[in-house]
Amino acid sequence: MKTAIAAVGLLGVLFVAGLPRIWSIGERPKTASAYAQMQDFMGALGTYKLDNGTYPTTRQGLIALRVKPSEAPRWNGPYIPQELPKDPWDHDWVYKSPGDHGNEPDIISYGADGRPGGDGINTDIVSWEKP
Repeated sequence: MKTAIAAVGLLGVLFVAGLPRIWSIGERPKTASAYAQMQDFMGALGTYKLDNGTYPTTRQGLIALRVKPSEAPRWNGPYIPQELPKDPWDHDWVYKSPGDHGNEPDIISYGADGRPGGDGINTDIVSWEKP
């Protein structure tokens, strides 16, 4: 009887300890997708900059890759083939240009919770840190 209780207890501990790992495995494809989308944005932003001399401003946002801003007379887009996608958690992307982390714009997904900061599935995915 004690052995059975100990075995059930051990299985319970192993199950609970494994949950965060299982959740993180389920989120890996979303994290990878977020980085892939960021790379697509950065490529399109590079082409936008070649045509216009600068990246879109924060105010113009990523939508400038699809819709011509009035301040971009040499716009030759659209620079992305589809409507501006949401991040893998169905939140809007955060775009800042000029960025705070180098010469390129900052692009951010706030993860599953859609809020700055967080751990695990809520970790921010940012363009200036490579996976």
